[in-house]
Amino acid sequence: MALPDLECRLVLPDDAGPLGRFFQRLVTAGEDRFFHPHPLTVEEAAIRCNYCGKDIYYLLIEAGEIIGYGMLRGWDEGFDVPSLGIAIDPGAQGRGLGRYLMEFLHTSARQCGARHIRLKVYPDNGRARAFYHSLGYEFFDEQNGQLVGILDLEK
Repeated sequence: MALPDLECRLVLPDDAGPLGRFFQRLVTAGEDRFFHPHPLTVEEAAIRCNYCGKDIYYLLIEAGEIIGYGMLRGWDEGFDVPSLGIAIDPGAQGRGLGRYLMEFLHTSARQCGARHIRLKVYPDNGRARAFYHSLGYEFFDEQNGQLVGILDLEK
């Protein structure tokens, strides 16, 4: 699949405004029901774009516009297994961009030395559960009403 004008990169301080607008689009579309790793606010966008630490925050950009956001977190707290989270702009869903961003995050986690990766998904989010299962995630546990999926990055 060709994905023209697509860039996946780390967030930068200058991205705070556009990332804040991306977060607002997610909230307006109700995506914050399933995706809420932190507040989806303009203020939080500025925090993420100026973040310094071991955790990693990425943007998926198409033709200069943020259409996706991904993260690998938990290293700052000392966890060996990072937690992954992604969000794709509602207007850009259904084009394979989620898979593209997930595979990018898996590669990034491997490059950082991770052997496994985890994520959480609500049981009633069948579309996301099926997607994660198609990527090889296995669900073993439940935490705070969400299923915990683990992917073995060494397979």
